[in-house]
Amino acid sequence: MEVPVRARAYVSCVVVGALICVLPLPTVRTPWWAVLLLAVLYCGCEQVAARWRFAGTFYPVLLAAAFLLPPSAAALVPLPGALLSPAEQRPRWLRRLWRAAQLSVAVWVAARVHGALGGRDAVGACEVPYALGPAGAAVLAFCLVLSVLDGGIRALADRVPVRRAWRGLFRRSLAPIAVHGLAGLMMAVLWRSPYGPVAALLVLLPMCVSWWAFAQYHRERGAHQATIRALVQAVDIKDGYTRGHSERVGQASMMIARELGLSDERVEVLRFAGILHDVGKLGVPTRLLRKDGPLTPEERRVIELHPEYGHEMVRGICFLGEARAAVLHHHERLDGSGYPYGLRGSQIPESARVVAVADAFDAMTSNRCYSRARPVDVALTELERCAGAQFDPLMVRALVRALSRHGWHPAVTADDVRPARPLPPVAGPTGEHPDSVGRSTP
Repeated sequence: MEVPVRARAYVSCVVVGALICVLPLPTVRTPWWAVLLLAVLYCGCEQVAARWRFAGTFYPVLLAAAFLLPPSAAALVPLPGALLSPAEQRPRWLRRLWRAAQLSVAVWVAARVHGALGGRDAVGACEVPYALGPAGAAVLAFCLVLSVLDGGIRALADRVPVRRAWRGLFRRSLAPIAVHGLAGLMMAVLWRSPYGPVAALLVLLPMCVSWWAFAQYHRERGAHQATIRALVQAVDIKDGYTRGHSERVGQASMMIARELGLSDERVEVLRFAGILHDVGKLGVPTRLLRKDGPLTPEERRVIELHPEYGHEMVRGICFLGEARAAVLHHHERLDGSGYPYGLRGSQIPESARVVAVADAFDAMTSNRCYSRARPVDVALTELERCAGAQFDPLMVRALVRALSRHGWHPAVTADDVRPARPLPPVAGPTGEHPDSVGRSTP
């Protein structure tokens, strides 16, 4: 992977900053044996993490160094572990150098904050209640520096828009780093106690167990994601006209859920619901999915079975939660004219009402074999027209607000270069495609 020049310059600046952090070492009284022991311990933890594919970095050792050592000495502790850790992407040397410099600067800042607030004296005297304040401030500083530097590299190397590069980084990382900080403080206090460094190392045992459990959670989550990707890819292969549709419905569902103020867990579940809403099309003949003309009543009944097919496919996947209800009911309508069960109003699960709006919006703003893509404002007008009868007005308003803030970039999803033919007039709903919006809209 080619790293932009500006990102290389940014890494170089952080490396220079790390070198400045360690410059005072010759003039500082440094317990080198403690620096060496902590550096080796951190390096060993990182090697174990890489071998067993644990998630994240083991921060307790680094924060213990910030609580025990002078700032310039503490900045040395992460260097061996970061420089020797494996890097999955190229250029590996640059990624290792970046990680080492970033951690070195963060530990230096944490040690400076901790020392300025009298934390080293409190740790040396084993005054745990008084040590919590300086340690908490040091953890906040450590987390803030990592977030600021990570946001910068995302903006420059990954080309993430500046307004989004730092969004949520500090908030998401604060809780886990705070837990690691508490373990680091326990290590530092025990290190200074009569029991010495050996007792401090015992703190790492429960942390390693929790780290292992967290890694197992991430592995399971990765397996969930792989399962979902496989199902979506199968649908995309079967129905080339809607390639990418599932991912976009997932994104729109997530935007609606966030606008509604739902919890992060439910937002993620609704993203899964949007991604998997059409998985039942695997059970529908391909010729019907790609048919250019209106559907016969018999063909329509076959396609209308896809929510039930999809529910059968995913009902055994327990982590999906309420997403399974969305897969089954995303074609229900508020007035009771939808399918498969003709539910009306609040009988329709909330997740299904979210996905219904997201599905219809992307269907209208993407080219299909039965309709041309419409502009976003036209699609929103159509959704508002059908709100109350077909769609939940609350969900429609949430989507309108989300799009006004974040925008939308509809894409043509058909691989086929043929222009979509306009459908001939149909008499009543029987010739309507199941993904269409409104009674009179083809």
